[in-house]
Amino acid sequence: MHPKPTQVARSLRRISWLSLTVLCACAAGEPQSPAPGMVAGNVGGPVPGAAQGAAPSAAGADLELTGRFGAFLEGQFALSTQNMPLAADRLMAVVADDPGNIPLKNQTLLAAILAGRPDVSRLARQMPANPIARMLLANRDASAGNWSAAEAIFRALPRDGSTDIMQPLLVAWAQQGAGHTEEALKTLRGLTTGQRLSGLYALHAALIADQGGRTAEAGRLYGIAATAEPGGNLRLGQLLASWNARHGTAADAIRILDERVGGTPALAIAMPALRKQVAAIMVRDAREGLAETYLSFAAGLHQQQTDDFAQVLLQFAIALRPDSVPSRLLLADIQGAVGRPAAAAATLTPINPDDSLAAVARLRRDIFANEAHQSDAAIVDLRQMATAYPSRPEPLAELGDILRNEKHFKEAAAAYSGAILRAAPAAAAWHLFFERGIAYERAHDWPHAEADLKQALELAPEQPAILNYLGYAWADRGKNLDRARAMLERAAQLQPNDGAIIDSLGWVKLRTGDEAGAVADLERAAEMQPEDAEVNGHLGDAYWAVGRQLEAENQWRRALNLHPDADNAAHLESRLHEALGRAFQSTQRTP
Repeated sequence: MHPKPTQVARSLRRISWLSLTVLCACAAGEPQSPAPGMVAGNVGGPVPGAAQGAAPSAAGADLELTGRFGAFLEGQFALSTQNMPLAADRLMAVVADDPGNIPLKNQTLLAAILAGRPDVSRLARQMPANPIARMLLANRDASAGNWSAAEAIFRALPRDGSTDIMQPLLVAWAQQGAGHTEEALKTLRGLTTGQRLSGLYALHAALIADQGGRTAEAGRLYGIAATAEPGGNLRLGQLLASWNARHGTAADAIRILDERVGGTPALAIAMPALRKQVAAIMVRDAREGLAETYLSFAAGLHQQQTDDFAQVLLQFAIALRPDSVPSRLLLADIQGAVGRPAAAAATLTPINPDDSLAAVARLRRDIFANEAHQSDAAIVDLRQMATAYPSRPEPLAELGDILRNEKHFKEAAAAYSGAILRAAPAAAAWHLFFERGIAYERAHDWPHAEADLKQALELAPEQPAILNYLGYAWADRGKNLDRARAMLERAAQLQPNDGAIIDSLGWVKLRTGDEAGAVADLERAAEMQPEDAEVNGHLGDAYWAVGRQLEAENQWRRALNLHPDADNAAHLESRLHEALGRAFQSTQRTP
């Protein structure tokens, strides 16, 4: 049996990528919950009335499942499985025949927006009380240059929930779009100091002043935004660096970029391009300013796990500014997190290869393509990236992950070896030694695997993933049992709710003769991971050791029904065969 990586090990780089989405916009405070009429939670929730048996109203008594009611049910199922294109198709067909069903209209609008449907404006015009519908129509006016109409709609938005915070920014950008810089600044002027979100308002006021040629005021407002959010932040770092490059010195601009962005591992591959394009104007007109507003609030909502509404705002941002890579990165991460990796890959496909974040987006696209069962294409592209970026470890590291997942363990180890040669400093490469160690172990090359795992542990002695993997591997081989137990006890202290670690701790206790302790830990691990074949098999071994033979056999049979890998299945069948053999011998001895 192989050691089992913990959830921490499986998501090392995913955590790094998700940190990028948190850093991609200047949300100087947490936006409030969505306003009434907006989605908060799962967009696939029940439609009032319809979900309680009152299906969309029918003109007659006959309502077949293959008709409108069937389309409604299919649309609901599509929502529950995050198939937004199908949900939009089915619900649009139903709502056309049931124009009075407001909850259904709200749900259909959201599904159509999340699916990126271009024909949603007609439905939005029928929903004057829905804030999302009103913003969508205002965005269409803004894109057409009808700024006065857009401003009127933005002004009429309800002043509660998130729209209470967004509304001044939306109005100000509409005023700027109409060429009224002074009015736009006046709209925001009282909001840029002395309140929780002053940094956010100051940043957008700075962008407006920058566009309007108000250099002194723009500089003062950028300074307020920088002070309000002193930490790392990709988007704010780009905006401040751009201002300094254009109105200060290139050295100051690079310093700001490095201070605010350079420490983010997920952005390391993009740093040369970010530095090269440091003087580029990030927000060039009012339409892009509106997109920036939606991006800012989507980032805040994502942190609050209000991802349905965050996706709506990101679709608005991309419709207004298709080249907004931060918007596409954040939207793709949300789509991937809710089980739509193909949609996430498609979101990242149109990105211009000359964009400063193109390499970041390309890596993410390959990850999502792999998750969407397009691993061959992802492997080809990552090999090309490894050639295009000869000094960067990231393409080879991601390539190693995909090859390991595809069980090409020797090729995975070779990819990790290439990444290790490129990685610097060594302390930052512990996860590469760890992952290469896993690949070697799965390739049955234990000497190289052990060396890598020990190297990873030396570089990161408090990483639960390493403590778990190496501790379990030693315990399973009957080596260094006392040290293995100490390592696994430490891992359990660091992550007491990780079922993989608790399973490993129970296993080492069983191997060191602490059978009662092993049963207690393995029962807890089985409660935490009831569908894990290896955990259930280990619990069977512990039951057998304490004489609970019938329970042991039941656990082994349960584990075999949970689709174990080949090695684990062979172990389970061997234990059951042994148990049956002993039972048969016992019956032969009975007079």
